[in-house]
Amino acid sequence: MAADSSGTLPEGFVYLRDVAPSIRQEMRYAGPKNFTGKPVPGYEASECILARPVAEALKAVQADLEADGLSLKVYDCYRPTRAVDAFVGWAKAPDDPQAKRAYYPNLTKGALFPNYIATRSGHSRGATVDVTLVPRDAPEGAIDTSQRVACTQADPGDDSLDMGTSFDCFDTKANTAAPGLTADERRNRQRLVDVMAAPGFKNYPKEFWHYTFKPEPYPSTYFDFPILPRRTGGGSE
Repeated sequence: MAADSSGTLPEGFVYLRDVAPSIRQEMRYAGPKNFTGKPVPGYEASECILARPVAEALKAVQADLEADGLSLKVYDCYRPTRAVDAFVGWAKAPDDPQAKRAYYPNLTKGALFPNYIATRSGHSRGATVDVTLVPRDAPEGAIDTSQRVACTQADPGDDSLDMGTSFDCFDTKANTAAPGLTADERRNRQRLVDVMAAPGFKNYPKEFWHYTFKPEPYPSTYFDFPILPRRTGGGSE
């Protein structure tokens, strides 16, 4: 399966914006605010793409949250395999002191691979999403997107509920049930686990933001089509 240059997706995949437009999107790998410090290969547009059943399940989660004044926000969805290869290459490159302070303050860069950065990612199967919770009425586009603090603190440039660490924090504090969290941090993480579990999402215990829809539509296939701009007027297949 391959996407063409017009933004048409392979059969079975959709732009989340066409299914659940109220879900916030802050696609970190399409810009510089990620551990590599630059847009990642394959992310040619800031769009969330998923297998259709996964997008429909997120739509159901969003409906439950909106009734309580909350919203989902996605950081990453489908990830081309070329992006995974770029992560592996970054992990093997010389250390970056600025990235270390922000994303892995308590580890050496060598410890990230393969324990934190794998050679193959479930994101490339189209059923895994990195997600958090935000207030439904939080203004979009009004936050400072520059990284300012170590990831083991709440990111002042992120409008999400306080989860105890920022997204992509390579640290044991990012474990979903990490000890030492405040009552609010534990409550927010558990709320995310509970609402995502209802339609079939399973949390990866080492990352509070990481969820995979079960059963996966494509459990054995790793895709590499690029994330292209969504065509206007809908129609993503």
